Amino acid sequence: MSHEPSAPGGAISRKRLAALTLAATGIVYGDIGTSPLYTMKEVFGGHGIAPVEANVLGILSLVFWALMLVVSLKYVVFIMRADNRGEGGIMALTALANRAVAGSKGKMWLLTVLGMFGAALFYGDGVITPAMSVLSAVEGLNIAAPGLERFVLPISLCVLLALFWMQSRGTASVGALFGPVMVIWFLTLGLLGLLQVVEHPYVLKAVNPLYGVNFFIEHRWHGFLALGSVVLAVTGGEALYADMGHFGRRPIKLAWFGLVLPCIYMNYLGQGALLLSDPEAVRNPFYLLAPSWALYPMVGLATAAAIIASQAVISGAFSLTRQATQLGYCPRIAYIHTSHKEIGQIYVPGVNWTLLLAVVAVVLGFRSSSNLASAYGIAVTLTMLIDTLLAFVVVQHLWNWSIGKGLVFLVGFLIVDLAFVIACAVKVVDGGWFPLAMGLAVFSLLATWKRGRTLLKERTDTETMPLDIFISSLFHSPPRRVEGTGIFMTSTPSGVPRPLLHNLLHNKVLHERVVLLTVITEDVPSVPDIDRVEIEELDYGFYRMYVRYGFKDEPDIPAAMQAVTEDGRLPFHMMETTFFLGREKLVPHIKPGMAMWRERLFFFMFRNAGSAADFFKIPPNRVVEFGTQVEI
Repeated sequence: MSHEPSAPGGAISRKRLAALTLAATGIVYGDIGTSPLYTMKEVFGGHGIAPVEANVLGILSLVFWALMLVVSLKYVVFIMRADNRGEGGIMALTALANRAVAGSKGKMWLLTVLGMFGAALFYGDGVITPAMSVLSAVEGLNIAAPGLERFVLPISLCVLLALFWMQSRGTASVGALFGPVMVIWFLTLGLLGLLQVVEHPYVLKAVNPLYGVNFFIEHRWHGFLALGSVVLAVTGGEALYADMGHFGRRPIKLAWFGLVLPCIYMNYLGQGALLLSDPEAVRNPFYLLAPSWALYPMVGLATAAAIIASQAVISGAFSLTRQATQLGYCPRIAYIHTSHKEIGQIYVPGVNWTLLLAVVAVVLGFRSSSNLASAYGIAVTLTMLIDTLLAFVVVQHLWNWSIGKGLVFLVGFLIVDLAFVIACAVKVVDGGWFPLAMGLAVFSLLATWKRGRTLLKERTDTETMPLDIFISSLFHSPPRRVEGTGIFMTSTPSGVPRPLLHNLLHNKVLHERVVLLTVITEDVPSVPDIDRVEIEELDYGFYRMYVRYGFKDEPDIPAAMQAVTEDGRLPFHMMETTFFLGREKLVPHIKPGMAMWRERLFFFMFRNAGSAADFFKIPPNRVVEFGTQVEI
């Protein structure tokens, strides 16, 4: 874990830094960059707050300090320092927190549950963000040509359908445009806001936090509930941390302070100035900032920015699914590489079409961005709260902060996070239930799979013969040996894999070389090649082979075998090697370890999990599977 700003590969040139900063602008800031489309409209239009000077300055003050406290201070300054070998995101942070409390099963269980729930909430956000961003962008047609209002919903659905359809083709061909398009977007936001601020410079007073305090004093509970819309200004802030592994801390920080923050807040100031000069602009202050001749280009540019924001969230869902699979929270699922150059660019068909169906249902159900705003925010604020709790464990145990210093960190950010969570909680009955329900559904899947795999391993371990006893018995009653290498994949390296016993029982033979291969996923993003494979030679031609991967590595057993062949540790010839895999059939135990509905859910997930041979890239013509029955 690094405490100082770093970038992939250490020191980088100015040219490389500029390229990374441009790329980060396109990928990292799409979500938070489209927030000006709807934040001010929802604050004043959705809560009935009059656009008078005290209210406008109060809201602008709250937006400014939300951006500064949540995004700038919490994520950029503090949490981005908690990198797991350069990697960020909820999974990386959970792994770090678990490492900090290693040895305490209770604490590790609690932190794991928090991390899983935070990850599950991301899928709810992955549905709301595309729907909200695209609807808000296309609704600009209501301002450009009110007669086109009936076409907003069909156009939004067409844009979303095209977006998800394009996922299988990857973003390599258009990804290079993301950065430049978003730079144009942010500069346009800043320019439109600046033009209004020049005419009404007194809105700059909003940076004074007293205006926000006075807003709460005057409006009390109603003013507090307005935080539920103010939080829309910081949705997407967690992406800074999640995407740190792709770009490094420094480019993300430069893009935020050098371009994104000044431009989006200038736009908010401009919208505030417009509302003070023309209260009727409350119907859509963002688009009414633009001159009439620029409305159609603005709709096009806003739609492009919304597509880029949605693309980042969808790609994040793909990456999160693969990480969850690696860490044992999700069944093996088919995914496709969409780029020959970038290993991280993947397409997960099952996740893609599930998200699309959910997004279409949301758009048809809510029908407008204003209605959808009631569902937006609760998942994001809960995720931010979980990030704070996990980060506190890291700073307390891994950074060795004193209790007092750690509590200042925890209490300070908890006050802000809890305020947003409580303000958004009132939205639950108006639509906020949807991302929560989706998050709970995904959490149930992750937790059930993890628990089911644990029970399955416990059952198989109790029925597994110790390997040393088995090898000793072979000396007393030697089986017939055949040429070649038999590789038996097992999660219990100290025991005899069932396929090995079945092969010996039914075929009465044993290969001249027997390799017991165990794949281990470490709590780090990537394992260096030099540490990838460990081999231990045993008696009677047996070998123990450990292959280690990080949660962002791509498992590839033939590549690992090739590596040990080239360094001479254990030469393999693929055409003389057979992989033996077990295919378990699950049956209910008389004393089930889970509730009945969870057991049935696990059985369903287990039956539909992807093939181990495909997941580990083992050639199908070199695989033999043995069936076995296991009670759980």
